[in-house]
Amino acid sequence: MSVQVFHYAGCSTCKKALVWLRARNVAFDAVDLVETPPTAAQLAGILAASGADVRRLFNVTGLVYRGEGWAEKSARMSQTELLDALAANGRLIKRPLLVLQKSDRTERACIGFREPEWSAALEGK
Repeated sequence: MSVQVFHYAGCSTCKKALVWLRARNVAFDAVDLVETPPTAAQLAGILAASGADVRRLFNVTGLVYRGEGWAEKSARMSQTELLDALAANGRLIKRPLLVLQKSDRTERACIGFREPEWSAALEGK
């Protein structure tokens, strides 16, 4: 199973998550969320694997989210439109994203960094 972490280098929570993974000797691929945001299809897989609502993927405390009025915009958009918007601008995405894949299929995913959730995902629970 491959482990991928979508992160933003300037984010202290992302830095903490990467340190946490390294301390546990977890091999992972780090992907800069701003330079290479996940595609809409990848985000749909992350949603399915995490069991979360699409709005959980939004970084609601971010400048782009607040500055561009995404709370209001998102209320009028379909899930497909929301996933496309997130894929177009990595700064809108809640970070970090932990993605565990097997045969190009997302098996488990975590949105944001919560140690107990990441531990459970990595242990396969």
